[in-house]
Amino acid sequence: MARKGKGRVLVTGVAGFIGSHMAEGLLERGYGVVGIDNLSTGEARNVPKGVRFVKGDVTRDADLARAFAGGLDGVFHIAGCASTIRSFDDPEADLRTNTLGTIRVVMRCVKARVPRLLYASSMTAYGFVDRLPVRAERAATRPVSYYGISKYAAERYALATGERTDLGFGFGVTAFRMFNVYGRRQSLTNPYQGVASIFIGNIQRREPVRIFGDGEQSRDFVHVSDVVDAWIRAFERPAARGRVFNLGSGRSVSINELVRTDIAAFGLDPKTYPIEHHPARPGDQRHMRADIGPARRVLGWRPRVPFRRGMADVIAWAREEAAAAARPRPKRRG
Repeated sequence: MARKGKGRVLVTGVAGFIGSHMAEGLLERGYGVVGIDNLSTGEARNVPKGVRFVKGDVTRDADLARAFAGGLDGVFHIAGCASTIRSFDDPEADLRTNTLGTIRVVMRCVKARVPRLLYASSMTAYGFVDRLPVRAERAATRPVSYYGISKYAAERYALATGERTDLGFGFGVTAFRMFNVYGRRQSLTNPYQGVASIFIGNIQRREPVRIFGDGEQSRDFVHVSDVVDAWIRAFERPAARGRVFNLGSGRSVSINELVRTDIAAFGLDPKTYPIEHHPARPGDQRHMRADIGPARRVLGWRPRVPFRRGMADVIAWAREEAAAAARPRPKRRG
């Protein structure tokens, strides 16, 4: 079985925001990387050079067979539907992609005897919390959105499989309950994914910002580079097997503060910029802040990108994207 550097890893959702950064991080650390994506929301241009790319869907066994061909040392499973509000409109899509897709990835790992699986779970597994910060291995899991239900169910399938003693090989599973991940390449036009990038896109296009609720609800924002670092640390540490970790910054930021930060970063006045308030949406958690102590202790990890510096970098990237889109394309000859 051919191996490159430290080993060979499959990244699902490799053309998406988090998946493309994960593939970059693995390549930089000497891993060989295979990637699969159906390009429904991801973009082919995001797939890093050096990745063996398979266009396919994690819900289709034939596509997974192509991605697993040649053998793997691990799977970083990130692909999924990622919108709380859209899950209420089409719960079957979430069930099919997030839960069934994960089951098929897990079963393919078992069949191919892949020793490690890392899974992108979600903070929505907690539902409405009683106290902050929320602790991954102590807090109750009562998801209130269909998205959260599908992600938590998939998490349990993956971890329960890792606990089986009848597989005939060691199958180590780690799950990350991801809080609000942000960074470059997060869509500026998709109104259902990534509140930070949604607001940046609105402001860059001089559109009114829409806030659902009073804006005092808070979130824990973590930069994508910190997420990549945590995942790779977990992959390389046997102590992470069978564990669930929160991935956040450990700090809460209100939606109002986020909006004010973004508006000011564009050189505009937060007091006069048009902001529309709409009723709160179903399944919207009021306050979230991660207890990241276990990730610090087990993985030796800590978030390194401060919120304001990270947001400034995303805004700089958004401006670069807008400038590139505005440049005239060269005329084709003939």
